[in-house]
This record gives sequence, structure tokens and C-alpha cells, in this order.
Amino acid sequence: MAKGAAGFFDVDEGLADLSAKGDDLERVNALVDFEIFRTPLEAAVPRGDRSKGGRPPFDHVFMFKVLILQAMHSLSDERCEYLIKDRLSFMRFLGLGLADAVPDANTIWTFREALKKANAIDGLFRRFDEALRACGFLAMSGQIVDATIVAAPKQRNTIEEKAAIKEGRIPEDWKGKPAKLAQKDRDARWTVKYTKAKVRDDGSTPSVDLAIPAFGYKNHISIDRAFGLIREWTATNAAAHDGARLEDVLDRGNTGSDVWADTAYRSEKNEAMLSRRRLVSRIHRKKPKGKPMPERTRIANARKSKVRSAVEHVFAHQKGLMRLCVRTIGIARAKVKIGLANLAYNMRRLVWLRGKYAAA
Repeated sequence: MAKGAAGFFDVDEGLADLSAKGDDLERVNALVDFEIFRTPLEAAVPRGDRSKGGRPPFDHVFMFKVLILQAMHSLSDERCEYLIKDRLSFMRFLGLGLADAVPDANTIWTFREALKKANAIDGLFRRFDEALRACGFLAMSGQIVDATIVAAPKQRNTIEEKAAIKEGRIPEDWKGKPAKLAQKDRDARWTVKYTKAKVRDDGSTPSVDLAIPAFGYKNHISIDRAFGLIREWTATNAAAHDGARLEDVLDRGNTGSDVWADTAYRSEKNEAMLSRRRLVSRIHRKKPKGKPMPERTRIANARKSKVRSAVEHVFAHQKGLMRLCVRTIGIARAKVKIGLANLAYNMRRLVWLRGKYAAA
């Protein structure tokens, strides 16, 4: 053996050290039965006739685990290929040895693209949600709804090109340039996110809140209050109104009747919908225009915020630890990315929940 080359015992010792320090991927592997995804994966990604030979394809579940790795760490296809070869924890998660073949970036892209064409992500998400409920993690105590912006690569378009995109047309200059058209995201949108202005050093507060422009998509989710798991989700462009997606993300299987959300979801239409479905609105009330917020309303909103804030931890995890963003072009591929991120979050949440209740 060459000097400095790793032997089998060295690899085993390295993996044992990773386990001792706490390998989240090892815990996910131990708790998640990835075989439950095999049937929908095989239906979504059929294999061709290999009677003429050729390299055998990678296993469906194996490739799905590669996509989960991607989602957990927000990796590009090229970076994912490299890190699978580089990291022992990634190899162990996928069941690979040092000499085993690793899917290249094109193979990863092709498999994910097949899932997009089959519109399979929502079915895979629901399959895992069914497994969570079977394990006792039932959606209880009501639900919390919110949305967050998922950044996408900014588009450098002219005023005329922007106007054409908003009207649903392809700009004239792009029609004869298929390569350029393929790199232009006509589904993502600009929006403005408002945040409360910070108090100045002298103690005064600016009269205008901060307006931060953002480009990309939105991840609309509903989590259950009991366990903080994502139960329903949808994805839109960043300019879509949150309140218009309330009914889309409500979890009909939640045993609680309360629904928490911020003021963006407060409207006569939504209140009537919740009443019709016999759900109790815990949606924040808006401040009267031109008048101070009534003390009673302020106190009620503060109480609702203590519950509603749990959904912010989901987004903080996805944007912090998982570094969620969209690098692809178009809403269809963005939905795949966002859906996989929501599924990966639930897997990590399961690890945390198991640890919490085991300690108790």
C-alpha cells in the first residue's frame, strides 16, 4: 500500500469518529425507510430496455437519496458529485465504498428532470407524510401557515423585455436565440419585502420601514402546531400574494381547528372560507388605516405571535443550515427544488423529534 493511502481500518475508524461526534446523515438513514419511495420512483422514472447492453443504471432509491443530499446542503449537481466522492459521511449515507461508482452531474440532473416531468415530488412528499403519521406523528393542535421568498439568479432584462414577460409573451429579441431563451427565467418575479426599521442610536424610529427587493419564488407551507412538521406546501413566483394561497396549503388531516397566520392572510374571503370549513381563525388583525392599533387587538396579536413564530424556525433552518435557493430555470424545476427541500426538512425534523422524545 502506498505511503499515506487510507486502508479499510482507517475508513472504519473515520466513520466511527463521525458517529461519535454525531452524524445527522447516519441518523436519517437509521430512522427513514427509503424503500417506501421505491414504487412511486420506479413509476416516475422508467428504465429503458437494456437488451442491447450498456452501463447498468443507478438504483432508483439510491438516486433519490442523492437528491435528498442535494436538498439538505443546497448543492449544485457538480458540487454534489464532488462531495459524494470526497466525504465519508456522504458515502455511508448512500451505501458506497471508496471504489464504487458515483453518479456524475448529468446523471443527477437527468433523474431530477424525470421526476419533474412525472410531477412526482408531491406524491413522494405525501408518501413520507403518511409514514410520519403511521409512526404516531399525527397533525394535531391546529396549523400555522406562512410563506418565504426563495432566491433565484437575478435576470438582467431591459424594460421592454420585462414588460413582455409580465404579459406572458416572449421578447422578440429572444425568439431567434434559443440558447439565450433557455437561460432566461420567465416564471420568477421581483417583489419587495418590508421589514421593520431599526431604532436609531438616539432612540427614535424612522418613519418608513425598510424595503428590500428580492427575485425568485415563494415557498408556501403549513406546519402542524404539535410537531412542527410541514404538512402541505406549494410554490409560486415571489410576487404571488400569500393570502390567495391559504386554502391551497391548509391541511385537511389536522385534528385541530385553529389556523394561525400573519396579516397577509386576513381577508373577508379567507375568513368566510375558514368559517365554511369550520376552522377557527387565529390570523393577525391589521392595524386600522390612519389610526393607532387598539390595545385589545395588540394584545391578541401578541398572543397569536407566540404560536405563529414556530413557522419562522422552519424557514430559518431551510435558509440557514440548508441554504435553500433555486439555481434552475422555470417554475416546474423550482417546485422540484422546493418540494425536495421541504421533504428533506421533515426528515431532519424527524431526527430531532425522535431525539427529543427518547430523552424524555
